[in-house]
Amino acid sequence: MVAALIGITTQPAVSADSAYRIAVVDPNRVVEQSPQYEAARDALQREIEERERDLREQQEQITALQRQLERDGPLMSESELQRLQNDIRSRTRKVKYARDEFQDDFALRQNELRTKLSRQVQEVVVELAKEQKIDLILSEGLVYANPRIDISDLVIERLKQEFNRNSGPRADASAPR
Repeated sequence: MVAALIGITTQPAVSADSAYRIAVVDPNRVVEQSPQYEAARDALQREIEERERDLREQQEQITALQRQLERDGPLMSESELQRLQNDIRSRTRKVKYARDEFQDDFALRQNELRTKLSRQVQEVVVELAKEQKIDLILSEGLVYANPRIDISDLVIERLKQEFNRNSGPRADASAPR
């Protein structure tokens, strides 16, 4: 009976003549070379530039008020001086708050875009695995992979096709894909 159990447990689950198909994907290369990443990065950059410009303008206004205070302060009445100092303090607090909010929004937006792209890459990898009858796809944490089993180029190409399909004449060019 013991010999029968040992014989059963040592039998391979899959017959030796069926070969496994294994592939690897370099997620960093896929993301960096995908048009979705480019579009998302460009859209995020436009958002950043607009908000940075607003913050810069507000900071320049504060700087102008500080110069006015230095230049005209000795000539101002006590109430005018107090009003200008309060205005500078108030504006400085508002800019600091806006800058903190901007940084939080930027991090959140960047995370949203990264998550969306990650989902798209995952869907393409699974789709390719099914089409190519691949049993196992490895990704991060690899030390070495033979280029012959690397399907990163296929994933990138599929992402490009999806991007082109989704960015037809009716698609909003500023929206990240």
